[in-house]
Amino acid sequence: MVNLKGRDLLSIADLNQQEIRTILDLAADLKSGKKQFQTNKTLGLLFYKASTRTRVSFSVAMYQLGGNVIDLNPSRTQVGRGEPLQDTARVLDRYLDILAIRTFAQEDIQTFADYSDIPIINALTDLEHPCQILADLQTIEESFGSLEGITMTYLGDGNNVAHSLLLGGVLMGMNVRIATPEGYEPNKDIIKQAQALAKKSEQVVITHNAKEAVENTQVLYTDVWASMGQEEESATREPIFQPYQINEELLGIADKSAIVLHCLPAYRGKEITEEVMEGNQSRIWDEAENRMHAQKALMACLLGLSD
Repeated sequence: MVNLKGRDLLSIADLNQQEIRTILDLAADLKSGKKQFQTNKTLGLLFYKASTRTRVSFSVAMYQLGGNVIDLNPSRTQVGRGEPLQDTARVLDRYLDILAIRTFAQEDIQTFADYSDIPIINALTDLEHPCQILADLQTIEESFGSLEGITMTYLGDGNNVAHSLLLGGVLMGMNVRIATPEGYEPNKDIIKQAQALAKKSEQVVITHNAKEAVENTQVLYTDVWASMGQEEESATREPIFQPYQINEELLGIADKSAIVLHCLPAYRGKEITEEVMEGNQSRIWDEAENRMHAQKALMACLLGLSD
């Protein structure tokens, strides 16, 4: 076990392999009931974007830890009226024990981290979604018994989920392939960062060929083709992204043992078909459940409950 007490999680790359391993092992123990904690700590949720899984999973996770949750709806707090983030951060630091933020700019959660001493968790920004990837890694490990050497292929938009998959995957010894249409590749700096983190035995591939990308892969992963704030682009994107749909044909090219993941919400018949989503190779519902277990483990570590 490593000591993560008081740390922030703004990027999945804020953690090293041993630290991710500590969180995943604790998540497995919490899920099985092998370990449990009791605390009176308070979690704040400051969400500028809509949320189902992240809001509910964080809330239930903290309640199961014995703590409290305060929903800091921006429309009902002064931050929604333009109070400077650094002022809000300083005040919430005096009230809360830990704060999860879902917002647009990565710089905003960095500001909270700079002006407060409590742990700050990135619950999604336009750049990264590290908590999702912790749950993904837990789900993959449950399916294969290990992460080392597993090949994961992400198909679709090179968005925040793709970024965190790249970084988290290589940190845990996985091969990561990203297949996107031209012009929709992941952030170049994130790609360089992933390549720098990867060992010689690990593979980072960015391609426009979906069929080649899924050959012999053990994990097929997708996300919506238009993220929050891009809804007006949906109709334009659909024909461009159609070749990257996870369907029976693409799944047939992958390894026979392959599993399918989707961070949800899903638009059936677009980025993934009904048949694949409900098929026996789908682990999407396990993945959604693991959001709660992974985040419970993360908070236990950052609050020092697991020491």
